[in-house]
Amino acid sequence: MTNDLIAKAAIDRRIAEIVQPVIEDLGFELVRVRLMTGKESTLQIMAQKADGSIEVDECATISTAVSAVLDVEDPILDAYTLEVSSPGIDRPLTRLKDFDLWEGNVAKIETTELIDGRRRFKGVLAGTEGDEVLIEIEEGAEAVTIGLKFDWLSDAKLVLTDDLIREVLRGRKDKGQIDEAQFDEVQTIIDGEEDDSAPRKGEIH
Repeated sequence: MTNDLIAKAAIDRRIAEIVQPVIEDLGFELVRVRLMTGKESTLQIMAQKADGSIEVDECATISTAVSAVLDVEDPILDAYTLEVSSPGIDRPLTRLKDFDLWEGNVAKIETTELIDGRRRFKGVLAGTEGDEVLIEIEEGAEAVTIGLKFDWLSDAKLVLTDDLIREVLRGRKDKGQIDEAQFDEVQTIIDGEEDDSAPRKGEIH
């Protein structure tokens, strides 16, 4: 069953039910589905391999397969644009296992109901315990670790930090997705040793 972080609205959940088996049959995981309506509707699907990576041509493969099944099932009344992408570096956290995988990184979490007078929490992920997400937050001058039930969460995503960028790039280097020179070049940019003509952090994909 799809949880609310993967597919929030009723239409998102219906679409997820249709596309998730297709995506999994191709060897990928569904991370999130969002139908964004406005002047032009966009169906955004985030997917990845088990190791968290996905290539551009793999997104195209998923897009072709998903388009075919959506044409048959036709759950969306209006015309829309389909976008299949990776979750990105400051990725949404939509499965309980994501909070273990990204332990030690800074995240923003929102809950559906007030918890001790607040709905928004920002801190360092401390893994999970049973069905609870653990996060270390600042309480006055102290750092305390609290547990939030996964079912309470309405939104959760990583915060883009230099440490997170380094971790993601180190993982890509270890998997051979980028070479040592590219890794060193980005490290230099992060450390502020490049001039203003260097790519900005936002340009790292």
